Amino acid sequence: MDVIVIGGGIVGVATAYQLRAAGHRVCVVERHATVAQGATYGHGGTVLPTPLDVWFGPTFMASRQAAKNGVISKTGFNGPVRQFVKQLTALQEPEAFSRQYARLRPLIEASREAMADIEARFGLEFEQASGLLYLVRSAQEWQQTQTALDLLRQYEVPHHVLTPAECAAFEHSVRTEPEFAGGVLFDHERTANCPLFAKLIKQTLDTQGGVQFMLGCEVSAIRLEGQRPAVELAPRPGMASRSREVDVINADAIVVAAGYGSLPLLERLGLRLPLHPLRLHNLVAPIAHEECAPHVAIVDAVKRITVSRMNHRLRIAGGAVLQSAGQVDKPLGETLTKEALALLGQATHDWIPGAARISAALPWEGVKLLSPDGLPVVGNALHPRLFVNAGHGPAGWGLACGAGKLIADLISDKTPDVPADTLAALRADRFQ
Repeated sequence: MDVIVIGGGIVGVATAYQLRAAGHRVCVVERHATVAQGATYGHGGTVLPTPLDVWFGPTFMASRQAAKNGVISKTGFNGPVRQFVKQLTALQEPEAFSRQYARLRPLIEASREAMADIEARFGLEFEQASGLLYLVRSAQEWQQTQTALDLLRQYEVPHHVLTPAECAAFEHSVRTEPEFAGGVLFDHERTANCPLFAKLIKQTLDTQGGVQFMLGCEVSAIRLEGQRPAVELAPRPGMASRSREVDVINADAIVVAAGYGSLPLLERLGLRLPLHPLRLHNLVAPIAHEECAPHVAIVDAVKRITVSRMNHRLRIAGGAVLQSAGQVDKPLGETLTKEALALLGQATHDWIPGAARISAALPWEGVKLLSPDGLPVVGNALHPRLFVNAGHGPAGWGLACGAGKLIADLISDKTPDVPADTLAALRADRFQ
């Protein structure tokens, strides 16, 4: 089949790879000049999510204070935002959290297998590093993580529960004063450079052929008339239109994988997904003192701030700002930006003091979609040949590989290798 993938971030590129591996011809339409330039560019290093860092559950937004939960709530909330927060809050209940994570877990394991297959085939090097150490501050927060620890034991996920002294003994950069509650070590989980991985996959596809990348092009609309859907391309900036005709590309199937840009395209078709934009920040800081730098990634398990080492620099990711959807296209404002970046700097100072030169750090800000039930939208929607792959959130960019494989299976009329209840839980129509 001829398949159009809208979006050249990690989700779009991973989907294009899986579609090509399934034998389809693919055209990726990306509005930036190259791939991995939007939200993918600032992705945190964590490859796959654990029950401790999915963006829902007992510890997520359990406090209203940004200093405690790592999420800044901008004033001026409207009804949809309050409803969104209310739905996520319902997943703080242990049974609801466990049930929802159980639906996500097959996609996590499918993603692990998909990434392993890619790495075995091409031997890619994208700054992979093994080891994640999740740290928890207070006894109350430690108690809130118990449901996640129960899930780790239930699914036999290799991990080690550590005392503060054991955390410091394993990772010399972690200070034990002031006292904290403890940590969880994952020896085999990884961090890696997400935008580098996406660009390496593109290079691989360029070499193999069968995938065309239309860069610097933006899709303005999707047409669903007839058996073959199509996309309309917006005129390129600075280019005068020679006629009133619209550039249209037809295909056998279309995959919408454009992150935040997916929402307006789908809304014009009558599909309004309750995915909410979350503004994320990160800092890329040079290492200040080598003896203070961590050798594994450090994750503040409650604030969901990740500090991962990439050669001679540290990537500090998190600093979420929750605001009304209508405000996302406007500048955040200097005060809120400073507050978000201060959360990142403070977490680094709290856990690994002296490791990063925050004053010399390069900041980044971008928008990622979060769903009200914590799960991405992956599957068919509205038309037999229209598919959506969006809303993966900030936790674990490697999910894109498993979601791309799932989409490729559906387009190929092949039964995906995930349970039926997971497939149903990922579909767009679950919100209706």
